[in-house]
Amino acid sequence: MKQFFKIAFVIIAISSFTACYYDKKDQVYPQVVVAACDTTNVTYSVTVTGILNANCTSCHGASANSLGGGIVLNTYATVKPYITNGRLVNSILQNGNASPMPKNMAKMDVCSINKIIVWVNRGAINN
Repeated sequence: MKQFFKIAFVIIAISSFTACYYDKKDQVYPQVVVAACDTTNVTYSVTVTGILNANCTSCHGASANSLGGGIVLNTYATVKPYITNGRLVNSILQNGNASPMPKNMAKMDVCSINKIIVWVNRGAINN
């Protein structure tokens, strides 16, 4: 019986040392590549409208349909009040200070959020 435990211990020890011998670190733990987020030339007319069109205006477009709760975000004049009161930024940050947007969806990508925040912090100019 004592011999059986010695043999079992040796087999377990050997198998535990060789079990992951062929694993490669980069295959087991792949590195996530994060693309650079260029916020140097953020403008309303190109950058912000592109982000809003991709993420918001399907519900918050010109028609202000029932999904959008009457909030329209398709022109600078209609976006500006939500910048001034902080609701746009708080909504896309999903921080609990406004309704999380996009509604019932994952948060926007970090780069898009950063671009809007940079634009707001630079005065939310209609450029």
